[in-house]
Amino acid sequence: MVGSVEFSLDNKASRLRSARRAALVGIAINSVLCLIKGTTGVLGNSYVLIADAIESLTDVASSGIVLLGLHIASRPPTENYPYGRGRAESFSAILVSVLLFLAAIGIAIESVRQITTPHQTPASYTLAVVICVLIIKEILFRWVLSVGTDVGSTAIKADAWHHRSDAITSLAAFVGISVAIAGGPGFESADDWAALIASAVILINAYSILRPALGEMLDKTPDSGIADEIRKLAASVPGVLGTHKCLVRKLGLEFFVDLDMIVDAEMTVHESHSLAHQVQDLIKSEIPLISKVLIHVEPPKEWRDALQSRRSRQDQ
Repeated sequence: MVGSVEFSLDNKASRLRSARRAALVGIAINSVLCLIKGTTGVLGNSYVLIADAIESLTDVASSGIVLLGLHIASRPPTENYPYGRGRAESFSAILVSVLLFLAAIGIAIESVRQITTPHQTPASYTLAVVICVLIIKEILFRWVLSVGTDVGSTAIKADAWHHRSDAITSLAAFVGISVAIAGGPGFESADDWAALIASAVILINAYSILRPALGEMLDKTPDSGIADEIRKLAASVPGVLGTHKCLVRKLGLEFFVDLDMIVDAEMTVHESHSLAHQVQDLIKSEIPLISKVLIHVEPPKEWRDALQSRRSRQDQ
């Protein structure tokens, strides 16, 4: 892989397998954690742990959405979908962020209700559960984020940050429960305040997931430096005098490129066509993440200016 392009897995099938594995592992782990945290929260009188269980439940749903989005995005192009269905992957990331928003709002509302309702101090054994969950979720976050970066999947990275949100909720639970236990009578609502603070952090994470996903849906230029690499590769081919526009958009796990290539004005159509294919083949071989390269051949700027000037005189 050349230059600064960040993704380390080139083969599309390998990237899809890695992405799906990350989503499936997330579903399995979060299903178990949701059951453990929910049961412990109810028996141990800790709403922040119950809120943490709700967060794990949304993690399960989000990983399922990501898995479905990857499945749809992996389908090959058809006559009706000539560019494939790659946007399903970005759309699944948007749905994950929406789930986070809803979970954060729900946790915040219930936290306020719990704060105003007298209840018992959380049981001390809830701290042990929270510590274990925090460690597991942080490890899961780092692994899934690494996979998302390697495969270039916005949805998988969104899923990773959903795991981090769960870890943040667990951290808040640890602080809140510790304060409630150490403070004794009068501090019973400390874990409810912790859940309220965690909901604000989850909202921030939801926004950080939503922003890049919307960018992909609106064909925002990727920030990976891939356009600079494309220009360098094109310019390295003998006969290419330079490049003009280089437009890159990301659809799912692949990139599509529109490139203006400058060649000698005296070059024949056959020669320029052959040269364009050489450039396409080189770019796709060096950056396998690129699925299609559409090249527009242009003469040098001075030749275009002279032609425009001649046309202007003729029009007069």
